[in-house]
Amino acid sequence: MKISDIKQQLKRKDRYSVYVDGKFTFSLGESELINSGLRINHELAKDELESLKQTAVLDKAYDRALNLIARRRRSEWEVRDYMKRKEYDETVTSETLNKLSDRGYVDDAAFAKAWVDNRRLLKSISKRRLAQELRQKRISDDIIQTALNNDEADELGVLRELIAKKRLQTRYQDDLKLMQYLSRQGFSYGDIKTVLEEDD
Repeated sequence: MKISDIKQQLKRKDRYSVYVDGKFTFSLGESELINSGLRINHELAKDELESLKQTAVLDKAYDRALNLIARRRRSEWEVRDYMKRKEYDETVTSETLNKLSDRGYVDDAAFAKAWVDNRRLLKSISKRRLAQELRQKRISDDIIQTALNNDEADELGVLRELIAKKRLQTRYQDDLKLMQYLSRQGFSYGDIKTVLEEDD
């Protein structure tokens, strides 16, 4: 078996299609292609070709995972779930996650901190609600606790801000409706009562 051609892909300029005996056989990213030392007319033994095909699967999986986390940070569980939906086996998934972790692209502690910081920028939100959202991303309780301990937001201050905003809406002039809403947002009854009494 012989490599008959190596072509740069049209849609992905950083990936190359490798042809063996005139047929497309696999694709590799630029760095993986360079590392492999492949060239046109290179003779391949059967086991060498199988090894290259496995390298190509891992390379493609890593490339897909990188594209996923390029849009926003992801928890390890989110990447694992994505790989499962793409029907990669456990070996490929684990190797991909190890590579991403080694390079600092997947880190649940950094993810939790970024999640808390970003949510604080976007809206008034309780620590309880933040913890709930992080649990949905399968972040461990220890990491969640650390992220929330490092969160400098004042829970009562956040609550005051939210109440002031909601009081501008007609439906939240009623204290009971407002309390129910705030409770659904994860604020404790005691904190809600304390801040509402400040208004009286």
